[in-house]
Amino acid sequence: MNDQDNPLEPFKRATTATIRAIAGDDELEVTFGQGPPAARGNRIRVPLPSLGCSDEELNAVRGMGDEFALKLRYHDDSVHQRRSPRGGPAEEMFQWIEDARVASIGSLRMEGVAQNLDASLEVQCQQAAFDTITVESEAPLSVAVGLLVRQRLTGRELPPSAENVVSFWRDYVEEHAGNDLDQLRQVLHDQEAFADVCRHIIADLGLAPELDDPPEMEDNDQETETTDDGAESDSEFAPEDVALDDDTMVDENADGESTMVEMDADMDLDELGAEADPDEAPMQMPDDAGRIRIDHNYQAFTNDFDELVRAEELCEPDELHRLRGLLDQQLVSLQHATSKLANRLQRKLMAIQNRTWEFDLEEGVLDAARLHQVITDPMNPLAFKQEKEMEFRDTVVTMLIDSSGSMRGRSITIAAMCADILGRTLERCSVKVEVLGFTTRAWRGGQSRERWIAAGKPSNPGRLNDLRHIIYKAADDPWQRTRRNLGLMMREELLKENIDGEALIWAHNRLVTRNEQRKILMVISDGLPVDNSTLLVNPSNYLEQHLKYAIEMIEERSPVELVAIGIGHDVTHHYNRAVTITDAEQLGGAMTDQLAELFAMQTR
Repeated sequence: MNDQDNPLEPFKRATTATIRAIAGDDELEVTFGQGPPAARGNRIRVPLPSLGCSDEELNAVRGMGDEFALKLRYHDDSVHQRRSPRGGPAEEMFQWIEDARVASIGSLRMEGVAQNLDASLEVQCQQAAFDTITVESEAPLSVAVGLLVRQRLTGRELPPSAENVVSFWRDYVEEHAGNDLDQLRQVLHDQEAFADVCRHIIADLGLAPELDDPPEMEDNDQETETTDDGAESDSEFAPEDVALDDDTMVDENADGESTMVEMDADMDLDELGAEADPDEAPMQMPDDAGRIRIDHNYQAFTNDFDELVRAEELCEPDELHRLRGLLDQQLVSLQHATSKLANRLQRKLMAIQNRTWEFDLEEGVLDAARLHQVITDPMNPLAFKQEKEMEFRDTVVTMLIDSSGSMRGRSITIAAMCADILGRTLERCSVKVEVLGFTTRAWRGGQSRERWIAAGKPSNPGRLNDLRHIIYKAADDPWQRTRRNLGLMMREELLKENIDGEALIWAHNRLVTRNEQRKILMVISDGLPVDNSTLLVNPSNYLEQHLKYAIEMIEERSPVELVAIGIGHDVTHHYNRAVTITDAEQLGGAMTDQLAELFAMQTR
């Protein structure tokens, strides 16, 4: 194929050569394809621009490649992991400031790279809807600090969407951390010293309690080995963050073009808790990281066509924006009722996080509410009370939403609205939230069934459909970056069949490996698992029995707290902690009550 047959070939060659030169690695493998940029090992993929695109769009694509190359050359991940805070806004701020350091090195050395990075930053900020922010509460402080550091180091004006975020926080950050910001340029090329100043900035901005001394590198290495799903949760918003997420990689063909987003078979068997060899009986106890294995009484005929995918990869940006608009229209009608529930939950959480009173003490503050007892009975001793600090454990909540065809209509719409409102509420209370969905890629089997037919239709083949597990929002992704993704639930063709047991194990295994002290998994479903292709050639209770196994393993052998909400279906027969609602309109109240009760249990 010559350049006339494919006009993008010269662009590919030039971009590849530039990326390799910046990275200082002639062996770096660079490919081009659809979907978000990604990197794994010595291989990176950047988006392929469309023919006839503008100069700004070309610069943005180049900028994404430049970001990868600069990070490969100037970022030491071992130093970063050793100095980074562990979780919360402090960790996110640390990451944004380090990203600013790497980008600034490239911008200061090469004007062309600086222009590319600016174009890429503007695209990323627009995708995160930062240009639509109108109030301070919607502007993430961590992002604003990172962007402000980038501006201070390079002396360049920020792109409009980035400037919109910074404008809400500039005066506050300058007032509280201005002196330390001035120190960053002096240590720009010393990542260790830069990290020290970065931690001072985080402390200046009131996040000092999150700056616990990081563990030694030996512990970090061990943690990395046992938390492969947790590493995924870094936001894909910044291309270098996506680089840490193996699951978002898209396979390319020999020409470097993107093919279907499918999970690697070997990786998926581990992710879903399955054994690579179905003839080998898997462990029935959780592994050292707490992950659950697939029951030896259950198998998939093949995992080759299963899909683990981020929501934005299933939909074009314009269509995702339109779907989010539809969801926002639906939010208007329930905004008042659901917001009242969310505010009630927020008040309860804030009360738990702050202080409480200890009663019936022999000394302390006089309990005025008990004085009438002394008046009516003088022999009654005075009662005292004492205010005490509450220990609010670091918490993460995963919402696992049934995204099958039976949820079509009002059920999935309200599930999306409640996930949106309650998720933002929890994150305002420093509770991280992950939103996941599960369905299948096809009706009645898909490629798994076709392979089974080609194999001669062996008996009892096990699960016979192609899984689709969707990450609407990872736990470490701020809502502002991923809010559009929830609109994908409004896409009816997405909703097909549901295989709950494997989805439950998948969500659990992502959650259990995280570092938070308390982990809550909330399942929202409207029925038992249904997949006609599987049930026609296996025992009729095949999927239901596996769901029971998954529930039992989590409830009895896992630190994860499991709660289920059934919409129009009684789930109390399967889950120890469950509630059944008859109408989707009740979902917001049920979710709020269950979460409030779970958090209240912490104080008992």
